[in-house]
Amino acid sequence: MFAVIKTGGKQHRVVADQTLKVYLHDAKVGEIVTFPVTAHGGDQPKFGTPLVDGASVAAEVLAQTHGRTVIAFKKRRRQNSKRKRGYRDQHTLVRVTEILLNGAKPTKTARVKPEKKKAATAGEAVGEAAEAPAKKAAKPKAAAKKPAAKAKAPAKSAAKKKK
Repeated sequence: MFAVIKTGGKQHRVVADQTLKVYLHDAKVGEIVTFPVTAHGGDQPKFGTPLVDGASVAAEVLAQTHGRTVIAFKKRRRQNSKRKRGYRDQHTLVRVTEILLNGAKPTKTARVKPEKKKAATAGEAVGEAAEAPAKKAAKPKAAAKKPAAKAKAPAKSAAKKKK
């Protein structure tokens, strides 16, 4: 099933578990937000005038981001007049969790991020070291020797002998 949602002055066709970049939406990362549905399809497609009654799309906010910089440069030739301005659109990255019909409320909550494996604590590290086979102690390396200084050849004395 798909739905067409309206947000930020645009319409987007979405399905469940789709990530979507929309204009800035006032919500914190991890919250569930809802969008109005203008049309939905599937077994019985329905079009709203302008919205479908009781239909909405629930989505989880993943991030608040910026778009790339857009430069508006204007120059009037031979007038010594130019203007350079720029801006960055602010976007909200959302993941569609479910499409709701008949006035249903969102049932899914924000996904929990899996915890990263933490470094072994001191007690666990000692236990693991005891189980590991003992390694032979490495031999200390000999100090590196400096190369011997080169003997200078007496070039002048050789030249005098030839004369």
